Amino acid sequence: MDTLAKLRAGQLAGAKRLDLSCGLTEFPQEIFQLADTLEILNLSSNALSSLPHDLHRLSHLRILFCSDNAFTELPACLGQCAQLSMIGFKANQIESVPSAALPPQLRWLILTDNRIRHLPEALGQRPLLQKLMLAGNHLHALPERLTECKRLELIRLAANQFTELPNSVLALPSLCWLAYAGNPLREDASALQEPDNTPNIDWSQLTFEQKLGEGASGIIYQAQWCAPDKPARSVAVKLYKGTITSDGSPLNEMNACIAAGQHPNLINVLGRVAGHPEDTAGLVMELIDPSFINLGALPSFDTCSRDVYAAHTRFTYDSALRIARGIASAAKHLHAQGICHGDLYAHNILYRDDGDCLLGDFGAACFYARDNSPQSRALQRIEVRAFGVLLGELLERLDSDLSDQQSALWQDLVQICTQPDVLARPDFTAINKALASPL
Repeated sequence: MDTLAKLRAGQLAGAKRLDLSCGLTEFPQEIFQLADTLEILNLSSNALSSLPHDLHRLSHLRILFCSDNAFTELPACLGQCAQLSMIGFKANQIESVPSAALPPQLRWLILTDNRIRHLPEALGQRPLLQKLMLAGNHLHALPERLTECKRLELIRLAANQFTELPNSVLALPSLCWLAYAGNPLREDASALQEPDNTPNIDWSQLTFEQKLGEGASGIIYQAQWCAPDKPARSVAVKLYKGTITSDGSPLNEMNACIAAGQHPNLINVLGRVAGHPEDTAGLVMELIDPSFINLGALPSFDTCSRDVYAAHTRFTYDSALRIARGIASAAKHLHAQGICHGDLYAHNILYRDDGDCLLGDFGAACFYARDNSPQSRALQRIEVRAFGVLLGELLERLDSDLSDQQSALWQDLVQICTQPDVLARPDFTAINKALASPL
């Protein structure tokens, strides 16, 4: 018996989560039978275009997913749901976001891949807002009152119609992770026009062996690269998808990977895939030693904008310091190329026990002008705050006590990297210098 049949038969009493993806065209009224317990409702991948006006009867509802449906307006009934904090309406046809649709406890709003041109000023009156996912819309401005969202830490603005970045974003005191590629910004246009020396690698030279992983932007395979007159070499090949992700366009990611160049703490690009039978874009990259593992895992519903670490995760002081130095060095290198990573998180870092590490996943990477303008300095220092968060997470998981001096120096660095005054934070040149000193 499928889930909908069980619901209608009254067999799901007491359920805290309900997932229904079965071609629904109307909201099943039987869902209200779960009003006393239901916290998470997933109605994605249906054909819904409206929700009942009395949705607030689900008095414990915290999380609602309605992605891949047919909504043209964010339903106003959401605003009456007292406990609703996470809303996901990705890949609909939404053009309108009324003020009334924003619940008071809103913490995480996903409106990726819609048709939105304007957002209400009331969005700035949601003080708990931490994550705002707006990639793939038609926005050219953000509400001025967004400056009131003092807890807002992650914003995705890629693939919209911004001709300049809103000042309301650049001064947000808690912002760590910002993606804006694929907008008609001068920096984006000039970056795409710059020539690069990345060689083309013909599809016929690649022999695929196994799938290594898959993300929103593409699929990674292990392959053998058999170049003419050279011995075969094991490589990783990433083939990019063409759809908009929560970070933006996969092709923007590919451009940033190429522009990043070579660095010991980055996954180096060997070439661009040419001659794919379906014209799929792809990159050939160094194959990572399997001894590298993810430093952290993606944020959970509860942690929202903070990575999750395995309970047993601990670092020696020397290992943590080497991770910090490696990532700071990689970030300094990227900023020198006019690139913000946009997603400097533990879940995008691979490491070994000795602290050797690699910063990966350029899905949120963006270009900016290599000048000393207030905007460029702000963009760099937004990323510095993300690094400060990472430093704090490493510090919390050290397996040995620090000396008073070590503890004070490390905590001071965390504090100056995360201070609310964006332009008062150091840049990565200063951070690298601080980390090079005995700690």
